Amino acid sequence: MAASLACPYCYETFTVREIMFRCSTQTSPAGKRCKRERDPVLVERRGLRGELGPVFTADGRTQLAPCPQCEAVTTFRICPVCHSTLPAQFGVVDNRLIAMVGAKASGKTVYMTVLLHELMNRVGARGGFALMAADDETMTRFGTDYQEPLYQDSQLFHGTRTAVANDNRVDPLVFRFGLERRRLLHSRPEHTLLSFFDTAGEDFNSHESIQVNTRYLANADGIILILDPLQFPGSRPLARPGSVLPQTEGEDSPINVLSRVTSMLLPYRAGGGLGARLRPSRRGAGRISTPIAVVFAKLDAFWDGLAPGSPLLAQPPGDERFHTADSLDVHEEVRHLLREWRGGAIDQILETNYQRYRYFGISALGNSPTADSRVAPTGIQPYRVTDPLLWLLSEFGSVARHGRG
Repeated sequence: MAASLACPYCYETFTVREIMFRCSTQTSPAGKRCKRERDPVLVERRGLRGELGPVFTADGRTQLAPCPQCEAVTTFRICPVCHSTLPAQFGVVDNRLIAMVGAKASGKTVYMTVLLHELMNRVGARGGFALMAADDETMTRFGTDYQEPLYQDSQLFHGTRTAVANDNRVDPLVFRFGLERRRLLHSRPEHTLLSFFDTAGEDFNSHESIQVNTRYLANADGIILILDPLQFPGSRPLARPGSVLPQTEGEDSPINVLSRVTSMLLPYRAGGGLGARLRPSRRGAGRISTPIAVVFAKLDAFWDGLAPGSPLLAQPPGDERFHTADSLDVHEEVRHLLREWRGGAIDQILETNYQRYRYFGISALGNSPTADSRVAPTGIQPYRVTDPLLWLLSEFGSVARHGRG
């Protein structure tokens, strides 16, 4: 049976042979040229209304194909379901889909923006990584909708648009992650396509609304779950004075969000069931095979109360490898804090239902925002924001590990 791929834009699955092509509308050697037209599939699935070349079927295992109408050769390979243009070398390099989920106001969008900015700039240069947009739409959207408001205007985001309000669509950002892998006597570059989608917290407020994201979560290779530690009742007395305290109960509580995500994933990603693209081991039979990074954001609110020598006060190792011992130290420290915060039920759900999970403590901004939802005057000072993604990439084999885990 042919291995299935997942489109980094619509997350539907297909085989490499089923990949389709789009005419380039360039004049062929025979003097023919196809007319540009609106693609109704692309309008319905992605909301994109520009005029493009016609779509045709050919063997998707090839990187180029002649248009049957004008005979011009094209390199535009497209998803057979949503008709999005696939990134270069799709199906050749690793393709990893990353779902970023969490409750409303948990800081998902800020975290995603800072994570990608760090990988493209400071951390990427120091660690030997290279991150670049895989398409023009991602390049434009990340710049204008994410990076500029936060880094140039110092303005926090008002909230992610819900999938229901977006015609039941989620618009991922697709990047190419490159790393120079060192061997004994030589090195070679390795590339991984990363597709991130940021869901609105309201999409996890009920069983009905979470179904909108079923396909995206079921076909995701890894999940980054963002939780606000200030929502745990036991954490509030330990927080820095002046911290903005969100609600602790209701549909947006961490336990409810995790419970709904888990209930949705179990039929698809446990025991190799429907839609499972990663087959679990016998040891984890019946548990969800998708690795989940559980990220406790806004850690800066608790720094003053952490014990000297806490792993959450240490700077992470700064190279291209994932350091297992450092990560496990942080994992156990967060687990300890989770008990103090009276959030032990989170640990029970993860231990019972997931084959692979890891705790992380991060601060995307490094300080609490101002009362008018702006970045603090000290500027953006991120702490450990890349740890969750590097762990997922190490689970995929895309990043080397240092030490045994």
